[in-house]
Amino acid sequence: MKSDTPEELNSDKEIERLIDEVMSSNLPELTDEQYRQKMQRRKEVQERRIAQAVPEKGLIIVNTGNGKGKTTAALGMVLRSLGHGYRVAIVQFIKGGWEPAEKAVFSHWENQLEFHAMGEGFTWETQDRDRDLDKASAAWEKSLEYIFNPDFHVVLLDEINIAFKLGYLQIDEVLDGLAKKPPHKHVILTGRGAPAALIERADLVTEMTLIKHPFRDQGVKAQPGIEY
Repeated sequence: MKSDTPEELNSDKEIERLIDEVMSSNLPELTDEQYRQKMQRRKEVQERRIAQAVPEKGLIIVNTGNGKGKTTAALGMVLRSLGHGYRVAIVQFIKGGWEPAEKAVFSHWENQLEFHAMGEGFTWETQDRDRDLDKASAAWEKSLEYIFNPDFHVVLLDEINIAFKLGYLQIDEVLDGLAKKPPHKHVILTGRGAPAALIERADLVTEMTLIKHPFRDQGVKAQPGIEY
């Protein structure tokens, strides 16, 4: 295998090339020594990449797509932050409150976590556009309080992308607010249909792709432990 100099490894493109080179081999067919050499090279590349990385940065994180798991993944980050002792705020833009299981779990961190369900349910349930607009605006104002407050490490804006899609919020207004957040503040925005401008601004974007769904494909209702 070609031995690359440290200078050559300074390029992100070259590092990606080396990772692809190492991992594209048919590993089960390698001898033990070939496998050891491949993994040693992979380790060297990864360690160099980590050494060159920025130690800390507040991230704008977007979970979008038509598949399940956007809020669930965001709540996983919330749990990690709580485990580290950080303060976290959650603002729900569409949904109307904790599911009972979530409420029971997060009650253990009531001194670290603040939660606001600003929506009143899904739009087909409220059937009142003016009220939905008012609620979304109030939710964004509440979100800004936490985004600007340096005491909160993570702010989760749950289903805010739906508010964009329905025209309840303007993306330029939200991007302006995000631009003014403290440098180390993490903000997570969830919901399908994330605007292109938000995806462009974000540091981490994950798209959940729907392949199969038990309700759509089999008519199975939401179940405890899975949907709520």
